[in-house]
Amino acid sequence: MGTGRGEVQDGRRWLLARAAMAGGLLLLVAVAGWALLRPEAPATAPVAADPAPAPALREAPPPPPPPAARVPADQPRAAAGRPSAQESPDMPKELRIEDLGAGDGTGIHAFPKPGTKAVKVGLIVPEGFELPPGYVRHYQTADDGTQLPPILVFHPDYQPVDARGNPIELPWDRVVPPELAPRGMPQVWLDPPPPPGSPK
Repeated sequence: MGTGRGEVQDGRRWLLARAAMAGGLLLLVAVAGWALLRPEAPATAPVAADPAPAPALREAPPPPPPPAARVPADQPRAAAGRPSAQESPDMPKELRIEDLGAGDGTGIHAFPKPGTKAVKVGLIVPEGFELPPGYVRHYQTADDGTQLPPILVFHPDYQPVDARGNPIELPWDRVVPPELAPRGMPQVWLDPPPPPGSPK
């Protein structure tokens, strides 16, 4: 009997020791986690009970504008919106597209200057008219940006032939002449817009 009681007491001691070790380990982990995750307080000097309010920061005033140039009363002033040459001799001249050189064919020079590419005149293709193979619509825009009605041209890969199978010579600009237009297409010619600067 004495042996059984001693074994029970030894078992309890063992359990208590294990529980104490586990509790200590848990406490150690909790303290370490708190220390790692807590926000760090900035190191500051001790604060008095009633600190005086800090003075408000103000932005520095902008520097004064430079004094305006005085023009004598007897000197003529420039027209509104146009500085005179005397007021700004180093001012760059306004650059217009017409003033640009020929360029290298890239960028803005990939497009023709206004008034330098004539509008092709030809038969207007009505909207919804189905074209047979070999014919295409050619779209153009006037110098003022107006979209013109499409005209009828031959497809670049198309070579029409006559009744004997001989190739028909095409105009250099591939615009379809009235005699080679598809059957059933109305014969209405595009009236080109007047060149820029001409009286309307």
